[in-house]
Amino acid sequence: MIQPLAYVHPQAKIADNVVIEPFATIHKNVEIGEGTWIGSNVTIMDGARIGKNCRIFPGAVISAIPQDLKFEGEDSLVIIGDGTTIRECATVNRGTKALGYTRIGKDCLIMAYAHVAHDCILGDRVILGNATTLAGHITIGDWAILSGLTAVHQFVNIGSHAMLSGGSLVRKDVPPYTKAAREPLSYVGINSVGLRRRGFSSEKINHIQEIYRLLFVKHNNTSKALDIIEAEIEPTEERDEIVNFVRNSNRGIMKGFFQ
Repeated sequence: MIQPLAYVHPQAKIADNVVIEPFATIHKNVEIGEGTWIGSNVTIMDGARIGKNCRIFPGAVISAIPQDLKFEGEDSLVIIGDGTTIRECATVNRGTKALGYTRIGKDCLIMAYAHVAHDCILGDRVILGNATTLAGHITIGDWAILSGLTAVHQFVNIGSHAMLSGGSLVRKDVPPYTKAAREPLSYVGINSVGLRRRGFSSEKINHIQEIYRLLFVKHNNTSKALDIIEAEIEPTEERDEIVNFVRNSNRGIMKGFFQ
């Protein structure tokens, strides 16, 4: 159902059962999947690809051009997965030629006034708290939670199941399964509550915790800690994910507990 006071470009591709409320604006090169709800005063610009059963609340702006002086008007996209909710006045910019798209996964929650800049990639079930700000080229793994007023530097990677405290300034990579807080941002434990809620066993949680004791608590430097982890910790999917994340970090990882 498209309200008569909404503007929808005749070439936009709108699936069945999409609701577009009054005063929304849908530009030409836009695709919206079945069952999605577009609130009043939402603006969806060229390059948006919005999945099924999404909800986009009043004042949000999706697929505006990047806030990047190197952008030269190239074609690019914003891709939003099924079931994602974008709350009031949030902004999601489309990609640049560096990647070509900005992607938000399935079942994410992007709270009010959050900003997702060009060429960011968010996994599934990511939560961005109110007024969280992502610079360009940031990658966030599945199930990660960034609490309100968090600001993330460009090119930072945040691992799956990580949880960041409110008001965090994120200049370094945040490994998976961790909790991060303080200034400068530091390791304060693993996200055990979140992991239990998602079905991780006590044995698996203890396994992850032992890895991070070696990495962050035992006063090892990063290279030595990784060698010890690979030599002494049983190989598992979680161990390999952590080791690969740390080894492949270009910006370096956040501080340890006592550093």
